[in-house]
Amino acid sequence: MKRLIKDESLCIGCHQCEAACAEAYYKTSDPAFACIRIEDREIDGKNRPIIHVCDQCGKCAEVCNSCVIQANPGGVYMIRKKDCVGCLMCVGFCPEQVMVQSDERLEPSKCTACGICAKVCPTGAIRIAED
Repeated sequence: MKRLIKDESLCIGCHQCEAACAEAYYKTSDPAFACIRIEDREIDGKNRPIIHVCDQCGKCAEVCNSCVIQANPGGVYMIRKKDCVGCLMCVGFCPEQVMVQSDERLEPSKCTACGICAKVCPTGAIRIAED
């Protein structure tokens, strides 16, 4: 199974992964369009980045009433966008809150484990793994 692995101890909160993902799929550097999220959270009085990535858990597929989200042979959950009705149940049920929906498109987007975020990460906090 192909998936993203995160190591928050290495994350410096630069948000380059978000920009690269948004640029690749939406042609914008706006992090709101990224299928990865870096949350700046205060923990023990210090600002620490928390990485939210799709771990291919399948919760989105479980709640999809149209059955348009299915795992491919590599274990990556994909959306058959042409058949999506845009109910956005998957967006609401994503435990990592990394399903993306915009006003420009009816259907949501999700991580396809393409690895572009891992390629631009300067510290190796995000990487691609195949089990």
